[in-house]
Amino acid sequence: MEWRDQGFVLGTRKHGETSVILEAMTEAHGRHIGIVRGGAGRRLGPVLQPGTQLELVWRARLESHMGHFMVEPLHSRNALMADRMALAALNAMRALLSFCLPEREPHAVLYRHSQHLLDLLDRAEVRALAYMQWEKALLEATGFGLDLNACAVTGRREGLAYVSPRTGRAVSEAGAGAWRNRLLPLPACLQGQGQGPGQDPVSDADIVAALHTIGYFLRHRMAACTSNRPLPEARDHFVHMFDRKAHPIDKKSSITL
Repeated sequence: MEWRDQGFVLGTRKHGETSVILEAMTEAHGRHIGIVRGGAGRRLGPVLQPGTQLELVWRARLESHMGHFMVEPLHSRNALMADRMALAALNAMRALLSFCLPEREPHAVLYRHSQHLLDLLDRAEVRALAYMQWEKALLEATGFGLDLNACAVTGRREGLAYVSPRTGRAVSEAGAGAWRNRLLPLPACLQGQGQGPGQDPVSDADIVAALHTIGYFLRHRMAACTSNRPLPEARDHFVHMFDRKAHPIDKKSSITL
């Protein structure tokens, strides 16, 4: 059995003295693992870092076997390791892909979204918004996408302000009624507003609110239905870091007299 594909490194773990087991997200073959001989050595060790883009050849005697990878580096993203926020976003993405995707199940659209996010992680002004859009795409790819086109109650497209935690559908201010306090907020950026030319930039606080709404469905829908395990800590770590950036503590007001 043999195939050739492109992908990026999700992670590695030691295998024997000099080899590693590589976990990669590939374009046509989904999340895939295989042994890389010499992967822990001086030549390949620095190459097999999280996010690195690779040309991959996978071989095995039978399709059910773990198999072996031959790798060629295409694009290194090691520079992200020097930026705490970029590294936190990268780790959150890697952890969620490993957490929720079955091995060897193709997800070409999600792969392209992931590639786009990786290319933007070194741009501080856009990476949080790109990450939020990626999580939204992750929900879509795993079958838990949000329906934010029209109000679930009135059918109208105007005045959308909430998301139903039960159905993932948008609800307008007029349609919320007495259920308002039980609904999740629907920030404008989650609807795609503020992301086009000539529009006002998206605020950090708006992105945080969107991440918390998406997080509800990641935690209570996707994770509960697919693995019944808590979300990876790496995801919560990134959201917490970005939340602190969006809502800095006023040191003067925190002084106790």
